[in-house]
Amino acid sequence: MMTTTSSSGTAASVTIDTGEILTPNSSAKRRNIFAGIGEPVALIGALVVLIAIFSALNPRFATLTNLQNVLNQASLPIIIGVGATLVILIGSIDLSVEGVMAASGVAFVLMSANSRGGQDMGIAAFIVPVVLGTVLGALNGLIYTLLKVPSFIVTLGMWFIGFGIATILYGTDAYPELTDDNLTNWAAKINLGLPNVFWLAAALVVVSALVIRFTRFGRAALAIGNNEDIARANGMPVRKHKVTIFIIAGALSGVAGILATMQMGGTSNHIGEGYLFLTLPAVVIGGTSLAGGKGGVLRTFLGVILLTVLNNGLVLAGVSPNYQSALSGAILVVAIVAAAWSQRGRLRIAK
Repeated sequence: MMTTTSSSGTAASVTIDTGEILTPNSSAKRRNIFAGIGEPVALIGALVVLIAIFSALNPRFATLTNLQNVLNQASLPIIIGVGATLVILIGSIDLSVEGVMAASGVAFVLMSANSRGGQDMGIAAFIVPVVLGTVLGALNGLIYTLLKVPSFIVTLGMWFIGFGIATILYGTDAYPELTDDNLTNWAAKINLGLPNVFWLAAALVVVSALVIRFTRFGRAALAIGNNEDIARANGMPVRKHKVTIFIIAGALSGVAGILATMQMGGTSNHIGEGYLFLTLPAVVIGGTSLAGGKGGVLRTFLGVILLTVLNNGLVLAGVSPNYQSALSGAILVVAIVAAAWSQRGRLRIAK
């Protein structure tokens, strides 16, 4: 407690309670702690509710076989989501996912043993498609940073460039199918109770989470997303970090294109169709801010699992395909608005 004194030397009646001054700071800290754990807990709670509902509607939902199926379906969006999360963390967006997947997927199948014939290129069949995705990602980053074009415009254009490359490679011949059973069976093959492709996705999530949390590169991504001008003023190589993140995102989309081709047993120039509009909502629902600077891949992991469970449960519940898209879309809109509402003041038009 403090008492102020007037100029005449008498004690004034105005008092200041220093305890009250400290209270708002303590409350703010408590709110920050709750915000940090509240969103993941809410996601887990929503996931538990969905599992309970769909298990009651169809007993087949709560089986090990269906769990493996859900994780197999979620794996590619998780892999793509790692790259998408990094891009959104710096306050940008990557819409080129499906085009990059298409280009890489078609390149992979044509360089592997396939029904069209041709020579199996061995390990090069894996390396070249990933390099192709990396190059397209690098172009995204360079055009975005050097020419100052908003990332959504650049990456939207790169989507069509990737699709064009896939269409040219695909040509007009018959649908190319992989003829090596080891390739077609690897992704869904069960090891230690879970599909191989999920183990790969989980490993990428763990590594990415550690990078974001404990490395200078990860902290730089968060700093750029929070305030790019301050990051640049402190000597941070903002352009370099941005280009690197787009390269990583492109490489991961290339990996996803290869895995999608392996899952399908073949490919077309539409192999990536639908993945973008599952992955981006999952990133936002997971709690990564569209304004950048807040979020992480573990949250994206939960968001992807939640949406995959929703889609899988609607199918097993017997919901008509005519209503599934509308219902899923309505749920996504509500969830995204709820997730982004508190950050609406920070969102910028040119991303």
